[in-house]
Amino acid sequence: MEGWLSLCLVALATLLAVWFLKLSGCKSKPKNRLPPGPWTLPIIGSLHHLVGALPHRTMMALSRRYGPLMLLRLGEVPAVAVSSAEAVALVMKTNDLTFSSRPSIPTMDILACGGKGIVFAPYGEHWRQMRKVCIMELLSSKQVKRMEGIRAELVGNLIRHIADTASTGAAVNISEKVTRLSNDVVTWAVFGSKFAQQGEYLRTLYDTLALLGGFHLIDFFPSSRLVRWLSNGEHNMKRRYSRVQRIIADIIEGRHEAKEAAGSGACNTNDDDMLDVLLRLQQEDALAFPLTTEIIGTVLFDIVGAATETTGRLLEWVMSELACHPEAMAKAQLEVRKVLGEDHRAVITNSDLAELHYMRMVIKEVLRDPKHWENPEQFKPERFENSKMDYMGTCSEFTPFGTGRRRCPGIQFSSSLTELTLANFLYHFDWMLPDGATPASFDMSEKFAFTVSRRYDLHLRAIPHVSLKSMPSK
Repeated sequence: MEGWLSLCLVALATLLAVWFLKLSGCKSKPKNRLPPGPWTLPIIGSLHHLVGALPHRTMMALSRRYGPLMLLRLGEVPAVAVSSAEAVALVMKTNDLTFSSRPSIPTMDILACGGKGIVFAPYGEHWRQMRKVCIMELLSSKQVKRMEGIRAELVGNLIRHIADTASTGAAVNISEKVTRLSNDVVTWAVFGSKFAQQGEYLRTLYDTLALLGGFHLIDFFPSSRLVRWLSNGEHNMKRRYSRVQRIIADIIEGRHEAKEAAGSGACNTNDDDMLDVLLRLQQEDALAFPLTTEIIGTVLFDIVGAATETTGRLLEWVMSELACHPEAMAKAQLEVRKVLGEDHRAVITNSDLAELHYMRMVIKEVLRDPKHWENPEQFKPERFENSKMDYMGTCSEFTPFGTGRRRCPGIQFSSSLTELTLANFLYHFDWMLPDGATPASFDMSEKFAFTVSRRYDLHLRAIPHVSLKSMPSK
């Protein structure tokens, strides 16, 4: 994160000019009707309100004061914070088309290949076609089904590793384990297996996500040449973007060479990974625009970045909350073990999950927005009992994957891994806080980044509930 010293330099360098313009009698333009917001300073606008380690908490506090539609002036960039179910419905349903595009932000434009990916692409024909490819091909039910065996194998490996750690009496680093699991599942889905450059690719991905979650002057003062000169945000993003594209180009070249060596015989597209699908569409020239290697690299980066970061963090928070609420943990474990039976010693698969209603309520309780619920700070999964709320964004009070045209297309992919992993955790182990920790004293603080994660890794003690000897080994 770039320091606030640079921001102060920009403000001081231009403040005299602003005062001069005001003194010279420049008349301001008539103001449009805009939402209320916190008081602003010359040049930097509302940015001073967001100084601190947890700007999302600051924005929540400000929204309580200024209302569900709150105007923030982030340097040159006006932004409206939406924080109530009614306002969400107004923005993302009633006026969905108006708000379906994405603003041009310098550092994001670099990563988005000039708007040719998915996540940061402006609304238009390119975005519509790429989203259709995601829904019909890349993140389809067929792809989720294709990955079922791989998911079960990777989760099984994780369960065995946890059992090995538990046998030594050491605490398990849950944060590390679920991040690695998420990385492995997503890279298998995208690239078909682990690959030589996987470590470098994932390191670059997480470095880039850290940059996206940081503060870059150029994003708030895009028209300022002085800021462009002072800021290194664009340079850092370009360097990481080039590294990502180089890795993808190498992988694609290797994929082409392997197919040429295998000959031109008939191939089975049922086993195509996401990269295979995109290369097939590229060869068929199936879209209204050229599907270049650069666009393929950008689309894959969008998918890997969104899937690995969010799924791992969700599992981390679910286990954190359950560990701090033993009654909910016991109830979830009782359900899983009753449904599956005490002799179910192998890895649980997705076909076993249909009757785990309370476990799904636990996940929803972690994902919900605290603003719209009775006793919002109380962890109470039962509030979702007999509720028809799902992940599809049909109810404005519960939109963890977004809603409207820009709703996340990877809901099924993410939820299947989350539920499968959690069910195995609950069935195979009893979980306890580390020695000396109590629910009241356990550190649940967070840190702000691309997604909100725990400030410190989650360590828990795992006690095997059943013997794992009959579980299939890798």
